[in-house]
Amino acid sequence: MLQKQVIYQQRRERIYDWMAREGISLLMIEDTEGRRDSNLRWLSGMPADALLFLSVERKALLVPWDINLAKLYASADYIRAYTEFDRLPVKACLKAASLLKIPHGSRIEIPSVTSYPRFLRFIETLTDFDVICRLEESAAGVLEQLRAVKDDEELNICRQAAAITNSIIDLLEKQLKAGKIKTEYDAVQLIQGECRKKHCEGTSFETLAAGPQRSMAIHSFPAYTTSPFGTPGLSILDFGVKYRGYTTDVTLTVATEPTKAQDRLLTLIEKAYKLALGMVQAGTDGKEIAKAVDAFFSKSGKAMPHALGHGIGLDSHEGPYLRNRSDNEWILQKGMVITVEPGLYDPRLGGCRLENDILVTENGGEVLTNSRIIRL
Repeated sequence: MLQKQVIYQQRRERIYDWMAREGISLLMIEDTEGRRDSNLRWLSGMPADALLFLSVERKALLVPWDINLAKLYASADYIRAYTEFDRLPVKACLKAASLLKIPHGSRIEIPSVTSYPRFLRFIETLTDFDVICRLEESAAGVLEQLRAVKDDEELNICRQAAAITNSIIDLLEKQLKAGKIKTEYDAVQLIQGECRKKHCEGTSFETLAAGPQRSMAIHSFPAYTTSPFGTPGLSILDFGVKYRGYTTDVTLTVATEPTKAQDRLLTLIEKAYKLALGMVQAGTDGKEIAKAVDAFFSKSGKAMPHALGHGIGLDSHEGPYLRNRSDNEWILQKGMVITVEPGLYDPRLGGCRLENDILVTENGGEVLTNSRIIRL
């Protein structure tokens, strides 16, 4: 427990330094229903449902909904039950300013996702302070950059999560070849059951299972049904596990007796994946990798309708991003964990996607997961 306290304190120190430079005396982070924010867990260890207040004097006040859970998992200088603050974020912020001795006139930053009516309520209540809520140069943006590069503790958990994911992928292939997975529902139930057996918190998002009749969609809707899976044609399975808070995100394609046209799609995907993986290394512009894959598909008259990849960690989608957009300014750094997931989708042939989780190193990409195209 002491080691974890040190880790969370080290993470908070980096935010305290930023607060001092920005002239922010108090920072509020909120993770509640409708306003989820994994920064709470990254900075305190509290799984969810709490407010976290950080003072420029390097003190952390956690205000959890479940005080018992907080005492078990969380690390903060002070922990006070939400009931002491009438369960109101505005009142909690006012009292936090008093408990942490924030001088009147100081700047208090609240979450950038705060709605305008709620922002007005903060201003009306904290009349002795300068309350700010911003998108540009906000704490949320700084935290996104910091969390994108994993520390040693995070990388250790990511590797464990990947190992669990790989064991599930191997089992899926074994069961498919044995004919034990016949429907989308069968595949999903296997994944969910294995997650619990292996002490995961669950899947990192709702598993997407699409048999040959539904795989033409990027994300199948509904997520899965009792329709056939792994029958002749192309089936897609997109899933991840959540282990000690950290997520994986993989997609495998099951190709059963593919036609020549379908096999051509599979070959294009494998080549695009290899192209992208060869470009992954510290210092590379994420936009340029996506551009290269788009150009590759274009030569064959194809177009990928989604981004090439994204970061993963406490969230299944976070920075950095591999996407061909003018606003994408992410440069890969050592310690980032990203997905690479080229995909093509055809209303007649079906869809195929290959996605793995990759650790960015100075010398290239280290593939953590073992998703693949399974040919039956």
